[in-house]
Amino acid sequence: MFTGVTIGQYVPVESVIHNLDPRTKLLLTLIAMVAVLAAGSGWGLVLVTGCIAILVFLTRVPWLLYFRGMKPLFILVALNFLIQLFMVPGEPLLQWRLVTITRQGLTLALVMTARLVLLFIIAQLLTFTTSPVSLIDGIERLLSPLRRLGVPAHELAMVMSIALRFIPVFYEESEKIVKAQVSRGADFESGNLITRARNLSSVLVPLFIKALRRADDLALAMEVRCYAGGGGRTRLRELRMREADYLFLAGALLAAVGVRLAGMHL
Repeated sequence: MFTGVTIGQYVPVESVIHNLDPRTKLLLTLIAMVAVLAAGSGWGLVLVTGCIAILVFLTRVPWLLYFRGMKPLFILVALNFLIQLFMVPGEPLLQWRLVTITRQGLTLALVMTARLVLLFIIAQLLTFTTSPVSLIDGIERLLSPLRRLGVPAHELAMVMSIALRFIPVFYEESEKIVKAQVSRGADFESGNLITRARNLSSVLVPLFIKALRRADDLALAMEVRCYAGGGGRTRLRELRMREADYLFLAGALLAAVGVRLAGMHL
């Protein structure tokens, strides 16, 4: 069962992406995000979109889950689109009274919207195909060279994984609290912006309390199981890079270079 926020949830299906080493998927995510940010308008953005679409297809995760997870992102995307559309100066495309839409503003709004959506899809792709345990192992192994500098690699990996895992949990908790408050007569729709923000305190306070309780329960559960960090820990499955991992990494690097070159020749 999936909540409104799908990021942070693992979808256990059999696919070539699921079978990749978690370190490979983390590096693919990093390369894809850099490629999205490096791609300008035109063919570069089209190329990176096509590569991400291929990866999404290979995950064999239903497309509906990707689109369902974008609902909370809609307000951010819409706000960013409007800011870029009306605030960027340039060649006027449409003018009505004090409102002016420029060609540069429209182009930048579309590019930034595409980037935000693609970055969110990339994050979903990582969590859909990587279990929390594998994600922790992958992050820890990638950060392990920093141990010589005193960086607690295992603890950092654990914190990032737990934070990502609890995103859908807190979203579901907030929905329950909102429904409970509405059933008691709370009104979150009427009134001005200040009134609505004040009314949200009836949601934020119990949500904050529940978050503290969950954190306390999680810490207690880890202590009961004698958790003592990464020292001396063993794993059921040792991470091992295979030919498919190297092929995907090589393909991602070539695609990223192609995206960059396509953006430079516009």
